[in-house]
Amino acid sequence: MTSTLRPAIALFVILTVITGFIYPFAVTAIGQALFPRQASGSLIFQDGKPIGSALIAQSFADPKYFWSRPSATTPQPYNGTASTGSNLGPLNPALLDAIKPRIEALRAADPDNKASIPVDLVTASASGLDPEESVAAARYQAARVARARGLPEAQVQALIAAHAEGRLWGVLGEPRVNVLELNLALDALK
Repeated sequence: MTSTLRPAIALFVILTVITGFIYPFAVTAIGQALFPRQASGSLIFQDGKPIGSALIAQSFADPKYFWSRPSATTPQPYNGTASTGSNLGPLNPALLDAIKPRIEALRAADPDNKASIPVDLVTASASGLDPEESVAAARYQAARVARARGLPEAQVQALIAAHAEGRLWGVLGEPRVNVLELNLALDALK
């Protein structure tokens, strides 16, 4: 019995040390060396204090800011520890029930805006924490933000264009803008 048990325990201890300590430490060290900003959470600092991450959306409710995509995390929105998708299909009545109040809120915030609402302003992303929205979603909000800040809409549109990121490798995804970074740029205009 001990001839069978001893190698099993030894293999268990060796694999625990390799997969539980050596491998995670090596991957963390390589990540910190090659991608220090990303490995540290892509934090954004203002006056030496972290105010958010370029990787996790934040809630913006003030009309003078661009609003992020809806969050799928509950009970607290944009909670990184509760990342989850809604997993609701397009024909699911629960999805329609969630979208209707979001559309009403966007229309109430900017009643003169008769443009079609971009879908990413009323639906959560796969993680429920997407920090980016489409350029179309930012442009949809530009008039409201410009009015609330007393800025020319053309200046706000130019800021959107300056912060727009193209498709990944020129082919993947859609042009997008990081909402937190765009709102910080707006605050810097003062």
